[in-house]
Amino acid sequence: MSNSTNETIATVGLGAGGPEVGVQGLGCMGMSWGYGPTHDEAEARATLERALELGVTLFDTADVYGFGRNEEFISPFVRAHRDRITLATKFAIDRDESDPFGNQRIRNDRPYIRRAIEGSLRRLEVDHVDLYYMHRRNPEVPLEESVGAMAELVAEGKVKHLGLSEVTAKELRAAHAVHPIAAVQSEWSLFSRDVEGGGANSVAATAAELGVALVPYSPLGRGFLTGSFVQAEEELSEGDFRRRQPRFTGDNAAVNAALLEPIRKIAEARGATLAQIALAWVQQRAQVHGLAVVPIPGTRTRARIEQNTGATWIELSADELAALEPIAGQVAGARYADMSATSAGRE
Repeated sequence: MSNSTNETIATVGLGAGGPEVGVQGLGCMGMSWGYGPTHDEAEARATLERALELGVTLFDTADVYGFGRNEEFISPFVRAHRDRITLATKFAIDRDESDPFGNQRIRNDRPYIRRAIEGSLRRLEVDHVDLYYMHRRNPEVPLEESVGAMAELVAEGKVKHLGLSEVTAKELRAAHAVHPIAAVQSEWSLFSRDVEGGGANSVAATAAELGVALVPYSPLGRGFLTGSFVQAEEELSEGDFRRRQPRFTGDNAAVNAALLEPIRKIAEARGATLAQIALAWVQQRAQVHGLAVVPIPGTRTRARIEQNTGATWIELSADELAALEPIAGQVAGARYADMSATSAGRE
């Protein structure tokens, strides 16, 4: 069920007064960083163009991805289509380039935020960012200071809309009181459902109440939910950061591979891919919460972007949803080796 035609996907608004974007976005990180070497740069660039043809208009990057090189990578595409796309980038993760997947500092202070946006604008070669996220929250810095500094960037025209990533429901509510938040980016997939925890006080419920869109990153479990791995740890290249992720290592990988069977059965019955079923689940799960949702699966091939956007036309039945429901509860391993910088790690 790939989308091989030029039929474009539907659109949805990011927050009250936010931009209208395609119901599926594109995470650009893996095009130049994180998942091992980019084998075909020309194909990755062609993927950006194909995504736009299919109605994908939200393109997501961050200053930490390759220490600015991912922003530089997508810059020519951004400038060529500036009036047609919504550009999102992030600040807050301060790492040592000599140890790219090692220790990190979380910076939310005003001087750092101002330096970060100037760096991103320079690398992207634009005069403003459409959606600017706080990539991670440092609870030692008052939220009013951080969001206040971000709001100053809006007043100056350097940023159009504000976003948060991996925050608690309480933090979202407090930030929204300082300045309207258009979107919250958090991991959400069949394997990762932390945003739903807490019932009426969950991130999902709070976002729905406030009219904030949810932008799920890693909706395919960093590729695990595509069925691509048998012995994940052995199949990943040395430069792939997933080699450090608990769900891809040791006995966890085998346990999680076995969990894909319900997805595989549904995919085979529908003539779809596992990825399409996993993405369709995210879309429909958001409807349960009354949320505007824009998943941002990452890919660097045109064939995969066509498959991924094809998921937006899939409507899972009640029986299919029920068959998928138990998967998250059985997943082996935490989302990250160190959960302290995530919303789940703070709640």
